[in-house]
Amino acid sequence: MSASSAFSDEKGGSSSEPEYGHDPASGGIFSSDYKRHDDLKEMLDSNKDSLKLEAMKRIVAMIARGKNASDLFPAVVKNVACKNIEVKKLVYVYLVRYAEEQQDLALLSISTFQRGLKDPNQLIRASALRVLSSIRVTIIVPIMMLAIKEAASDMSPYVRKTAAHAIPKLHSLDPEQKDQLIEVIEKLLADKTTLVAGSVVMAFEEVCPDRIDLIHKNYRKLCNLLIDVEEWGQVVIINMLTRYARTQFLNPNINESLLEESGEKAFYASDDEEEDEDKKAEAAALPKRKPYVMDPDHRLLLRNTKPLLQSRNAAVVMAVAQLYFHLAPKAEVGVIAKALVRLMRSHSEVQYVVLQNVATMSIKRRGMFEPYLKSFYIRSTDPTQIKILKLEVLTNLANETNISTILREFQTYIKSMDKDFVAASIQAIGRCATNIGEVRDTCLNGLVQLLSNRDELVVAESVVVIKKLLQMQPEQHSDIIKHMAKLIDNIQVPMARASILWLIGEYCEHVPKISPDVLRKMAKTFTNEEDIVKLQIINLAAKLYLTNSKQTKLLTQYVLNLAKYDQNYDIRDRARFIRQLIVPTDKSGALNKYAKKLFLALKPAPVLESPFKDRDHFQLGSLSHLLNAKAAGYQELPDWPESAPDPSVRNVEIPDWSKCTSRKDRKEKKAEKPFYSDSEGESGPTESADSESDSGSRSESASGSDESGSGSESEESGEETESEEEEEDEVEEKKKKKRLDKTKAKKPVEESAESEQSSGAEDRKRGRKAGKNQKSASESESESESSESEESSEEESGEESESDTDIRKKKTPVSKQPPKQSKKESKKEMQEMSLLDLDDFEPAPTSAPVTPSNFLSSSLVSDLEGLSLTDTILAPTTIAPSGSIKMYELLHRITGEGLAVEYCFSRQPFSPDPNMVAVQIQFTNNTNSETKNLHIEEPKLQSGMRIREFSEIEVLAAGDSVTVVMGIDFCDSTQAANFQLCTHTRKFFVTIQPPVGELMTPAFLTENDFKKEQGKLMGMNEISEKLSLGEKCVNEHVIVERVTATANLSRVPCGSDKECRFAGKTVSSGCLVLVTVATKEGGGAQLTVNCEKMVIGTMLVKDILQALSQ
Repeated sequence: MSASSAFSDEKGGSSSEPEYGHDPASGGIFSSDYKRHDDLKEMLDSNKDSLKLEAMKRIVAMIARGKNASDLFPAVVKNVACKNIEVKKLVYVYLVRYAEEQQDLALLSISTFQRGLKDPNQLIRASALRVLSSIRVTIIVPIMMLAIKEAASDMSPYVRKTAAHAIPKLHSLDPEQKDQLIEVIEKLLADKTTLVAGSVVMAFEEVCPDRIDLIHKNYRKLCNLLIDVEEWGQVVIINMLTRYARTQFLNPNINESLLEESGEKAFYASDDEEEDEDKKAEAAALPKRKPYVMDPDHRLLLRNTKPLLQSRNAAVVMAVAQLYFHLAPKAEVGVIAKALVRLMRSHSEVQYVVLQNVATMSIKRRGMFEPYLKSFYIRSTDPTQIKILKLEVLTNLANETNISTILREFQTYIKSMDKDFVAASIQAIGRCATNIGEVRDTCLNGLVQLLSNRDELVVAESVVVIKKLLQMQPEQHSDIIKHMAKLIDNIQVPMARASILWLIGEYCEHVPKISPDVLRKMAKTFTNEEDIVKLQIINLAAKLYLTNSKQTKLLTQYVLNLAKYDQNYDIRDRARFIRQLIVPTDKSGALNKYAKKLFLALKPAPVLESPFKDRDHFQLGSLSHLLNAKAAGYQELPDWPESAPDPSVRNVEIPDWSKCTSRKDRKEKKAEKPFYSDSEGESGPTESADSESDSGSRSESASGSDESGSGSESEESGEETESEEEEEDEVEEKKKKKRLDKTKAKKPVEESAESEQSSGAEDRKRGRKAGKNQKSASESESESESSESEESSEEESGEESESDTDIRKKKTPVSKQPPKQSKKESKKEMQEMSLLDLDDFEPAPTSAPVTPSNFLSSSLVSDLEGLSLTDTILAPTTIAPSGSIKMYELLHRITGEGLAVEYCFSRQPFSPDPNMVAVQIQFTNNTNSETKNLHIEEPKLQSGMRIREFSEIEVLAAGDSVTVVMGIDFCDSTQAANFQLCTHTRKFFVTIQPPVGELMTPAFLTENDFKKEQGKLMGMNEISEKLSLGEKCVNEHVIVERVTATANLSRVPCGSDKECRFAGKTVSSGCLVLVTVATKEGGGAQLTVNCEKMVIGTMLVKDILQALSQ
């Protein structure tokens, strides 16, 4: 039979998909099928390889389409010894699929498979092993074991990878082989190729996940290979390394509470003169007691997984995200937020998993996702489960600053057609109201308005949520309870009816006239109600009997009699129990006296918690976390160890694959660096792959001092660069080894310039360019400075001194330069500044002329202070009226050991950044000696807040004062900015908390503009209060003076003499704030505030009320 005829015959046999015969009665449906397989069998029995290949291609295509080709097994298995490699490969593909079903026939060819293991072609060797491990018969376990051992030593990495895949198959077939298989795993773990790494770690996880000791020697290699392993291998390795790191390294966040304690002790240290020295020593010893130094291997893992946040595979990104969440210092976790938000543009299935994890993360680390709030807004096309998860995240992210935006979103969601989603939205409003007290009344009013909605489900859900909210302060809301009592006739949803009845019963003393009437109506319909409602009717009857028995005694007896014969035994039992408890009889026991206490006890308000609150005890990204139940095969995430295990177990003899053979005495970490790039260890900015992924994240910032042992781990302390970490690790490990001065001097300069420039930038690359430009501008000074400090820190070799030098270098690289310059340079710079755009410069501080105090008298210094050429400083010192600005104490002179610090809000624009509030700070040195190096360190800010520090004051002479200005972006909230005020000897923890009126800047509007804007800000955005004006508020002038003193607003012209209007904008977001004070006869007035940000509006009303009532 020729090849072409056989080909055409076969084709004719399988031309149509279902392959029916022409005549349904002819049984063609069977004969055609057999005919086709007969043709394929003929082709497989042919002597021509081309025919065999064609037949095998079709058989594999049948399998791919899900058709059963098992009856061809004998014909195919004969060709396993075929000389043609292409045919052989396809035969092995077929056998892998059917070997388990046709074990007896497969066993006949076992010798051929064994011969295949010696084939010169790596694909055949791998296929033979794959088929062998697919025959699940215990008789051939020794043969499989031998084959795996041989394949594990094979020259081809592909065959070794297949051996790793075969290990779990053999282990599941015969668990007694575990010890031998562990030896093979140990051998394969030492493999240096990326192809094998993922597969062998998978085998390790299946066979012996508890044998951590096998990983020690391969840990650094796995970290460095990670980026080049295939995607699914990366997922497995990252999950395994997460568990490994939890057993081998210390918790990077362990010292946070310790730091706070030491800060407090330092702050109060000098209250008592006698104990001063002891307390100082104690406060200083506290950080030394247990300094946290991040293990270089821990840093290696974090650094090498970070670039994978840019992976195209969602599973890899999720794996890195959970690794960072479970292992990274708090300040660095924020880097994962942007990557997770990117995944939300993926398919709904991926979105579902990501949102489950984000919902868990956002409970503990809310600040991380706040910048991406809008990414969690709900689209109409989202499936219901995605909508509900996004609602969950939005509720978790709600705080005082963004609550108004979130509530506006929720108002829109309530109009949706998706009923489950609407119910979830109403519950979300309830949760926001319980979490944020300022908006509780607003939410309650909104929910009460929903009670008049046409949709019964909306009304029912609102009732249930209102019931929970009213429990917090019922005495203020008796009118709402009355309103809900009226709804009992219309609402049919059982849960809602039950909630209303519970409310009326619980707070019956607030509605004494209505409650008996409600009971009367319910007694009529008792027999037709649902069980949940009946139980509440009985409760209501009992409570009314105890508080108002005159009116309700007969009604209660009637209800209890009805309940006595109810079909539901719960209701019968409840009626019997309550009758004995409240109706005194001869038989009733001692409990009768306490009936009132039992029924009318004060009940705690319910806590509306997130359902994701306790999910984080499961490893994020795992199936168990998704289901919130322990799935089969789940391994618990170990707790951090109390003390660090010996890190030397990870040290390896010089690996032959490293190129750094000349540096034999270095640790493996240093030897491995050339695996990626020869320059990685030497230059700063080569870590671009690491650093680009976090460009949008604000909170990825660690002071870096955790590496050098100061034990500080501040939350938002400035952008951290990876190369810095490397360098610090080297210093830790090889303090005796001298580095080249040139490299050491250059590197910190580049890093500090980069961290200063790119801290708020959107793109790290842009920041890097800026860093280079800045370096070239003042290269000589900063280079010499950094090299000096580097050398000194190395000679001292004490951990604390080292970290201090590093921190100072990082914090104010630019601001330190002007004092170092000569007189000529500083004069030249000042001349240029007056000609150039001021925004391009750091704000030149008033202390700049003060620095050369060794040749200037203090009087000359104070003269020069006023001559500073920047607007920033000039404005507050000269323009602001001195009497009207209130000064606040930042540091008392006793606490500050002679240094007194006061601050005020100058109400002038902060020119370097108009979104910041200008804070004017005055330092006074009350001691007999100089105070040096006054600067700010470690700002601990809420998410989104920023600080623009003043430049370091080099010297403050005894008895002198100096004034500087710094900028703070409070993000339109009154949350405090915490930071350390440092001198050359001490650190003081200080706090600046703004009054709400200082978060505004005046806005100049016409009367028409004011009315137009006021019309846009009605409803929930308007807060109105009546007040009695104080005795001194006799005329319009006093009212204007008091309002403008309380808030930084401008007067708006007004036609009426009975009304004063004021307008302003919030500094950070530019939201309008409109204030109207309308005076009435008899010393009364109406205060109205319109503001998009409800929290700001509420707080402003309180402050103005207080000012006008005095």
